[in-house]
Amino acid sequence: MLNSYSSADKVLLAVDCIIFGFDHQGLKILLIQRDFEPEKGKWSLIGGFLKRDEVLDNAAIRILNTYTGLNDIYMEQLYAYSEIDRDPVERTISVSYYALINIENHNTELIKNYHAEWFPIAEAPNLIFDHNEMVKNAIRRLRYRTSIKPIGFELLPEKFTMRQLLELYEAILSKELDKRNFISKINSLEILNKLDEKDMQSSRKGSYLYTFNKEKYEEKLLNDFVLNL
Repeated sequence: MLNSYSSADKVLLAVDCIIFGFDHQGLKILLIQRDFEPEKGKWSLIGGFLKRDEVLDNAAIRILNTYTGLNDIYMEQLYAYSEIDRDPVERTISVSYYALINIENHNTELIKNYHAEWFPIAEAPNLIFDHNEMVKNAIRRLRYRTSIKPIGFELLPEKFTMRQLLELYEAILSKELDKRNFISKINSLEILNKLDEKDMQSSRKGSYLYTFNKEKYEEKLLNDFVLNL
């Protein structure tokens, strides 16, 4: 019967987070080395179980804060994974999220305490269960979002050069972009504030620094504008 809760099967609901970061070496992913069975000593995504008093988004926020010390993180729910034998211990359904953070801002002590480590995407180790599939799907979604919407600024420092922004997009999309065309499209969005300051490490003349206009940035995320990179 539909109203017979007591006779229904009980399953665990997990939340797994694909956490992306970016530095001068390119796009990276944060992974954790498990210190418990099953698959003790192997690498996995960062995750946890949904609590009785939580909705999924709040569970993801809790997990991200626990391992990085950060709040107000850009994240997006992806897919549910429900293969019967995906977890050898308990019947577990997992909902995946991807998140974007600035590597410089996270709490390094927290990451060290949890045996977590940043890996370049191309050098990430093999992961447990179906986590490799989750990563592939997250990268696919991130590339799609980046190609049509101005996202990814969460991966940059507060002040950045146009070259850094270009390198970020090239790292995410895994392809070389035409510099003039890219700058033209970004400037047309009117989401950047050009500063009077320069980064003198990038060249002899220096490169102007920018910040992003959060109000216009969020407006562009909500409307139907297509970046089309």
